[in-house]
Amino acid sequence: MSAGGSAATPLAPTRAKVPKAVFISWVALALMTTSSVASLRPAPTMAVYGLASVFLYIVPAIVFLLPTSLVAAELASGWKGGVYKWVAAGISKPMGFLAVWCQFAMTIFYYPTLLGFVASTLAYVINPALASNGVWTALVIVVCYWSGVFISSRGTKAVAGLASGGLIIGTLIPGAILILLGAVFLGQGNPSAAPMTADNLLPQWAGLASLVLIVNNFLSYSGMEMNAVHVSSMRNPSRDFPKAMFLSMGLVLLIFILPALAISWIVPADELSLTAGVMQAFDMVLATFGWQWLTPIIGIMLVSASLAGMLTWLAGPSRGLLLISREEGYLPPFLQKMNKQGIQQNLLVTQGVVTTVIALGYALIPDVSSAYWIFSVITTQVYLIMYLLMFVAAVRLRKHQPDHPRGFRAPMLVALCGVGFTASLMALLVGFIPPSQFGGGNPIVYFFIVAGGALGLGLLVPFLFYKFRKPSWKQPANAPADESDSEVSS
Repeated sequence: MSAGGSAATPLAPTRAKVPKAVFISWVALALMTTSSVASLRPAPTMAVYGLASVFLYIVPAIVFLLPTSLVAAELASGWKGGVYKWVAAGISKPMGFLAVWCQFAMTIFYYPTLLGFVASTLAYVINPALASNGVWTALVIVVCYWSGVFISSRGTKAVAGLASGGLIIGTLIPGAILILLGAVFLGQGNPSAAPMTADNLLPQWAGLASLVLIVNNFLSYSGMEMNAVHVSSMRNPSRDFPKAMFLSMGLVLLIFILPALAISWIVPADELSLTAGVMQAFDMVLATFGWQWLTPIIGIMLVSASLAGMLTWLAGPSRGLLLISREEGYLPPFLQKMNKQGIQQNLLVTQGVVTTVIALGYALIPDVSSAYWIFSVITTQVYLIMYLLMFVAAVRLRKHQPDHPRGFRAPMLVALCGVGFTASLMALLVGFIPPSQFGGGNPIVYFFIVAGGALGLGLLVPFLFYKFRKPSWKQPANAPADESDSEVSS
């Protein structure tokens, strides 16, 4: 016993110093990507197109989702630190700040959109008539958002595990139920609300406005750059990462397309609410089978998943902006203040004030669907600015730093960036055109609302922060929260 122990003792520390490498399989990464991208929330937006929704989902997947995934994988495998580091290294630090700002700023409009869906879904649990009530929608947004800020400011870590459960509870199970009941609905001889013939594979062309809703699909596919950070944890990234992306693309398309088709079978396009369309479809098809008592249960599942996603991502983008701003002095000290838990409380509170003002738009704009669409477009426009910068940075880094170590090299990078940049720019420009479904509104008013929200928040605000920054705004690296607070107070 002792002899064995003496012989083994010198070897124990050596083994401890060499931990076994842990790799992510390409299937696991595909499922992670699917869980972070796929959702039932955009289904009503595309259901108004019926069978043409298949085309309108596949096109942005090819010209945006695929380039974004492969390009972000190369950047993540060579430059750690996210989109700020990528753009700062490829273009300049000011452009890097603009990129990380847009990644943060899009959430200001994203949360009212997400919580608008929560409000309309929750209405079906309480009173379906509330789904089209702007005051109800605004109230739910304000209460849910500030509750999320309070929870996040306490440094709660338990919510981080809710996202994976949200995929199953709020997406896969309700989506499978909707598709199955929709198929049975048609199988019983009920006519489809939308024609399902070959003549309807492409959207009807009625000018640029008829294709504007495709812009929302770019937001549905956004966020792939966040999953690209896992490329360095793959055993053979050059072979396995493309496989993971193609599998996740297929899964995401199925989750997006099939529920949208199921809704189009059940709910006529002219009766479809962009916020409550999922619950409309559930309510109608469950009523057909005499199972309407399940509607509130489905609603609670959808709401729970959406709120879990909000809590999980609430502090993420703002945290990245905070760290960069403390290092470079991009934001005033007030917005850099952290509480004792190390949470960026003032940044979250300021974001909450703006979110509250935006939420009032639901109460002031007569049509809740119109407000939902406008805020969705603004969210997409701001995020697309970041993607434009990312594609430019990738080309410049490949050109000026071709020998920089990369764990993954995207094939035909320049072509991928060209396709992604062009698609993003076209989507950004098309977003300023009112969609045909809202043709009754004033297009000039629509343009100025979208332009003011997207360009003002996405370009003007970060320019002003950068223009008036001061050297004193820089904070010591790794300063503890209590030290930071005292510095800000002084």
